Amino acid sequence: MQLTEELLESIRARAAHYDETNSFFHEDLDALRQVDYLHPRPLTQLVRDQRTLARFAPATALGLGMHFTWVGVAHTLQAHGDDSLNFVLEGARSGEVFAFGVSERGNDRVLTDSVTRVSEVEGGYAFHGEKIFTSLSPAWTQLALLGRMGESIVHGFISRSDPGFHIVEDWNTLGMRATQSHTTVLDGAVVTPERLTRILPAGDQTDPFIRAIFQNFLLLVSSVYVGIAERALELATEAVSSRTSMAREGKTYASDPDIRWQVADAAMAVDALDAPLRTLAADVVDQVDHGPRWFRLLSGVKHRSVETARSVVDSALRLHGGRGYHAGHEMSRLQRDVLAGVYHPSDTEAVHHTVAFDLLGPAERQ
Repeated sequence: MQLTEELLESIRARAAHYDETNSFFHEDLDALRQVDYLHPRPLTQLVRDQRTLARFAPATALGLGMHFTWVGVAHTLQAHGDDSLNFVLEGARSGEVFAFGVSERGNDRVLTDSVTRVSEVEGGYAFHGEKIFTSLSPAWTQLALLGRMGESIVHGFISRSDPGFHIVEDWNTLGMRATQSHTTVLDGAVVTPERLTRILPAGDQTDPFIRAIFQNFLLLVSSVYVGIAERALELATEAVSSRTSMAREGKTYASDPDIRWQVADAAMAVDALDAPLRTLAADVVDQVDHGPRWFRLLSGVKHRSVETARSVVDSALRLHGGRGYHAGHEMSRLQRDVLAGVYHPSDTEAVHHTVAFDLLGPAERQ
């Protein structure tokens, strides 16, 4: 698999159209399939490749990050001797596209609880509920679901050819428009025994399956926002090197000490994202045991990646001047795309709760 400059530039050239028309990245997906981009590989490589792709088309990278999360989970579990998701690895190699049907309105417990109801039926487990932010809605072939059955959480996959669900095409957002993350309504969709991945106690975070989801999801999401920050810095550098000033007797803004300081400050912020992202991805691959501290480390990287990217994009937009404010300018799109980061788990409140819990234990009840 190789992301050539020619391929990446063709993907970048389509990004504005997808954004403007609020349409899915079908052509990108076809082109990336041609080079086996959706195939399994270690998390270190997935993070690197997604970070690169995000510099050219953030929404394409974010959407595919959902597929790669499941590929990564399967890869991580297999490395620990757990073959329960090997069908994901086999499917990814044969052209299947995996997606998340996890997010729900009002559910801030994410993986450990659900408002979707599950009942055991002949042939498997039937799901009734509504999933939001289902990225890859126009293209997924296998959708991961979770739902509550009594005191347990049931995890598994359905196929696009299965009955019992429909997609509500309601994705019309400020940014990351090409992900086409429509709402999915479940009306009896059945997870069959061979696609059942886990039945866990509600509230349980100790199963390696749950940890692997957090590891892969948070690092892959982080890689997208690091890529956005890197692209914003690249555009800012180009902008100040080409903008001239009458007040500076025709010199470029790159000669202004204050501007140079702003660019340098943004660059140092971007540079600080590199090592934690690559190190934690390598720790997952190398099976480093951080114990319960994993959740603190992972959510912290995601939080810093998103917040730093937002800050760098904001600085880059300022450095562009008025031209960057035009709706069709790439900087304007990056400004809108980067905002989506605050809505991905773990959100700001959850991150601070996780870190405080790791350091101080549970809060005393008043």
